[in-house]
Amino acid sequence: MDLDLLRTFLAVYRAGSFTQAAALLGLSQPAVTGQIRALERQVGRPLFLRGARGVTPTGVSDELAHRTAPHLDALEEITESGLDGSAPARTLHLVGPPEFTSLRAVPALVPLVREGLDVRASFGFTGESLKALAAGHHDLAVVASRPRGPLLASLSSTPLCDEEEVLVAAPRWAARTGGPAVVRAKGADALEGVPVLCVHESLPLLTRYWATVFDGAPVPRSGAVVVPDLRAVLECVVAGAGLAVLPRYLCREALDSGALVTLVDPPVPPLRTYFLAVRTGTLAQPHIARAYECLLRAASHW
Repeated sequence: MDLDLLRTFLAVYRAGSFTQAAALLGLSQPAVTGQIRALERQVGRPLFLRGARGVTPTGVSDELAHRTAPHLDALEEITESGLDGSAPARTLHLVGPPEFTSLRAVPALVPLVREGLDVRASFGFTGESLKALAAGHHDLAVVASRPRGPLLASLSSTPLCDEEEVLVAAPRWAARTGGPAVVRAKGADALEGVPVLCVHESLPLLTRYWATVFDGAPVPRSGAVVVPDLRAVLECVVAGAGLAVLPRYLCREALDSGALVTLVDPPVPPLRTYFLAVRTGTLAQPHIARAYECLLRAASHW
C-alpha cells in the first residue's frame, strides 16, 4: 500500500475535510480526492461518507487510522528530526481565552519548550476557537464548553479545570451597595446604578452569575466597559469603573491587598469549567500528545 496515499488518508481523517487536508498537505483538493479514491479501490471499501460539512469516517476508516497512524507518525518524526536528531523542533498551535492562555496555559508548556517544542498561541472565545480547531488552524484549544453539533464528529474534549467566579468592585462602590450583607439580603436590587464591565456586549459572565446567585434576576442592559480581555477588565475595576465578575485566581492579589472587595459571598460560588479540546486522531502525534498531557498535569494544581 502506497505510503503517500496513507499520509493523505490520515490527513483527511484528522481534518474531517478534503479541503482542510489539502491545505495542510499543500496539495489541490482534486489531488486529495483522487488519492482517497485510489486508496478506497485498494481497500475495496469506502473510507469516508461525504457531507455538506465535510466527511465522516466509516468503520473501515477508523480501523485503518488506528492501525497506521502510530507508524506514519513515527516515520514523520524520523524524517523531520533526521538520524542525528538535528531537525527543527515541532510547533504546537494553541488557542484559548486571552488571560487564561497567557497566565496559565502557555507558562505550563515551558518545560516542553525547554526540550525543543515551539509554541504559537492565539486568543479566541469558545465558538470561534472550536471552529478554527476543527478546520486545522490549531492543535489544541482551551474552551469554556464542550464541542456540540457537527463539531462532535471531528473534535473531542476533556475537563481541564474549574475556576471560581467572584463579583468584585473597588471599595467605594462596595460601600455604596451597603456591603455583602445588604447585597445578600436585597439581591441584585442592591447593585442598581453600579456600572458593569465585561468581555462581550452580551455580558456572558454577568448573565451566568446573576442566574446562579440572584436566581435569574435580569442583568444590566449594557456594559460601561466592554473589552475582550479579563486582565483589562480587572484593571478598570481596580481603577473604580464599576463591578465585574472575575475568576478568583485573576483578582486574588487585588482582593488580598484591598484594592478590590467581593460584593457578595454566596454559599456555593459559581464555577466555570474549562475544557481542553483536540481534533480526533491528532493525539497520535507525539508533540500534541505531550502538550495535552502537560496541560492536564498542570491543571491539577490550578
